[in-house]
Amino acid sequence: MPASEGGSPPHAPRLASRSNSISHASESSQTAADFIKEQLSLEAEAREALPYQFDTCTRDLGAIRQSLFSCLTCNPPPPDTSDSYTPAGVCYSCSISCHGEHTLVELFGKRNFVCDCGSTSLPETAPCTLRVNATTGQKGGVTGEVPAKDNKYNQNFQNRFCGCSEEYDPHQEKGTMFQCLGLGFAEDGGCGEDWWHPECIVGLSREEYKKSIEKPKADETNGSLAKLASGITKEISVTREETPIGGGDDDRRPSVTSAVVAGTGVDGNDLAAEAEDQEEDDTPLPPGFPDEEDFEYFICYKCIERFPWIKQYAGTPGFLPPVYFDTTLNASKAKEPEVATTSTNGESKKRKANDDEDISLSVPMGPPKRQKSEDPVSTLSSIPETTTLPITPKKDPAACKVSTLPPSAASTTPFSIFLTADFRDHLCRCPKHFPLLAAHPQLLEEEDSYEPPMSEDGENEGAPSVGTGSLLDRGEAALSNVDRVRAIEGAMVYAHLKDKVKAFLQPFAESGQAVGAEHIKAYFEKLRGDEQGIKEAGAKASGAKDGDEKDGDNRKEQSGY
Repeated sequence: MPASEGGSPPHAPRLASRSNSISHASESSQTAADFIKEQLSLEAEAREALPYQFDTCTRDLGAIRQSLFSCLTCNPPPPDTSDSYTPAGVCYSCSISCHGEHTLVELFGKRNFVCDCGSTSLPETAPCTLRVNATTGQKGGVTGEVPAKDNKYNQNFQNRFCGCSEEYDPHQEKGTMFQCLGLGFAEDGGCGEDWWHPECIVGLSREEYKKSIEKPKADETNGSLAKLASGITKEISVTREETPIGGGDDDRRPSVTSAVVAGTGVDGNDLAAEAEDQEEDDTPLPPGFPDEEDFEYFICYKCIERFPWIKQYAGTPGFLPPVYFDTTLNASKAKEPEVATTSTNGESKKRKANDDEDISLSVPMGPPKRQKSEDPVSTLSSIPETTTLPITPKKDPAACKVSTLPPSAASTTPFSIFLTADFRDHLCRCPKHFPLLAAHPQLLEEEDSYEPPMSEDGENEGAPSVGTGSLLDRGEAALSNVDRVRAIEGAMVYAHLKDKVKAFLQPFAESGQAVGAEHIKAYFEKLRGDEQGIKEAGAKASGAKDGDEKDGDNRKEQSGY
């Protein structure tokens, strides 16, 4: 029938109603392909954050150096540190598989430690799910095992760190903390591989240091040097290039140019000031603290006081000068003129440009270049037939190096020592002093920390383990390990469920009505109930179909949830 003038076809309202019938819930729905794609993307991000497999507990490996976690959900620390507390540390795999939904504190590397998961140090409500239960012979449900008696604990297991014993808040903490080599344990006066704030190493309190680095906004100037009240000088620069802020390629500060081009409405001067504010987030090191590039290791003053024999190495090759637990003393030492120290091997790693004039070689030099007018034969005859080179005597490893070290600092103020990467080469290993090193293997050689195998990426052709890979791969791996009877039963249940879901979705497919999340949720709630509930869910689905056939224009919008 032709449309009237200025009107519309009679079926237009019905078509419009169909196009607008998709609810808020269905707009946010996904196809199966989209869901799988998003799931794989999330799993890839998870593998990047947790790159190692987490299907094997390290307890069976014995005492090793490994990354540990403390579960604050299972063992909440007491408000008063003097109250009794049972600490416990779990390995990387158990932190995910057994305590994945708990509040954890990452302790990083601890030496000679056996995983406490499944032991009496943790409540029975949090069993180890990765080890085999000796009673049942099945994997999981392991509780009540005796913890390793040689495990050593410190305040880190209560989420307290440094000499200030401050609780660590990753959302509020700024700056870098440094882990001590840990010559001593907490119970014998050492620190037990504790992590330290730079300001606490040099004798500043946390509050005092935070106030000293505060800077009024009005004092900020572009491209200038800002000198703080504490004497810290920090360079502030504004760049037109996009600079990384989080270590990743995608985490970048917007540049002034990009903001103007994008038309974000942000003034370039305001953005430059914001860039300066972000620069201020990089907490500067306190006065007296060495540059991070100058050292590789660090021994705190607690461990040095516990083992004072190492004090004599401060300021010698491989060891930086002492950093005192006193800002005034550090400042006075910094003003003292540097005294040139001669290394034991007679070589200097650095020299000034004008030192070239004073260099003398012990090796005899060849004759100077001859002039063109010289007779080659006579010149060659003047060269000695043999040249004797001096032989450098080999160092006797049994020779005592301590006797050549300067005396220890006379000050009674505790101090910390920072060590270079090759400090072990300069330690005395003579028969008299080697026993001092033998008690601390970390001083003899670099330690190896255990790392679990890398997780499968979900795309390898090899069969993935049950605890790794994508959810699809893990499901297939689990299914392949099921016995034949259970597999047949599972297939029958799946086929039965498939028929029921198909019958539920059929009316929606015939009517063209979108299936919302509330429909699926309600259906499976009924499916988990009795048979009468299942019939009611089916009747509702049929009712939706009949209502659409009667009058498609009067269908109600689905409510979002």
